[in-house]
Amino acid sequence: MGEAREFGRYFDDFEVGDVYKHWPGKTITEYDDHLFCMITMNHHPLHTNAHYAEEATQFKRNVVVGNLVYSLGLGMSVPDVSGKAIANLEVESLKHTAPMFHGDTLYAQTTVLDKKESRSKPDRGVVTVETRGYNQDGVEVLYFRRKVLVPKRGTVPEQPARPEPKLE
Repeated sequence: MGEAREFGRYFDDFEVGDVYKHWPGKTITEYDDHLFCMITMNHHPLHTNAHYAEEATQFKRNVVVGNLVYSLGLGMSVPDVSGKAIANLEVESLKHTAPMFHGDTLYAQTTVLDKKESRSKPDRGVVTVETRGYNQDGVEVLYFRRKVLVPKRGTVPEQPARPEPKLE
């Protein structure tokens, strides 16, 4: 087996200016988009009706619902950013900078903007990050900035990087 990688980071592990390139990317299928729309009760035909999109929209095809793109970008960042988080405190901004379409692939990366120790609890701190999502052509499609409350190393029980299987 290869070397295990920790899931998430402690406050001490973040450095302002660090960039985490999240892997893997995710190709968004028509099924993904339609299922997400149905689960979230977003029935706008821009996302679910190919005939409507072709006849009545500027893109002439279905556009992936923005909250799915955001959710995927956020999820991609969890192993690198908030895997050890105590809480996600705030999403300061969220911008959809270009549309995504069925069959497009989302890639994401996060930059550490700031880190501040908690004034009230010495065992933790707040990390501010920005995550940008890009399609397969390198076009930015998503930007969001958030604050995450993260424990300091040694203040919570260590978790194994991954459970070891019982090999025979």
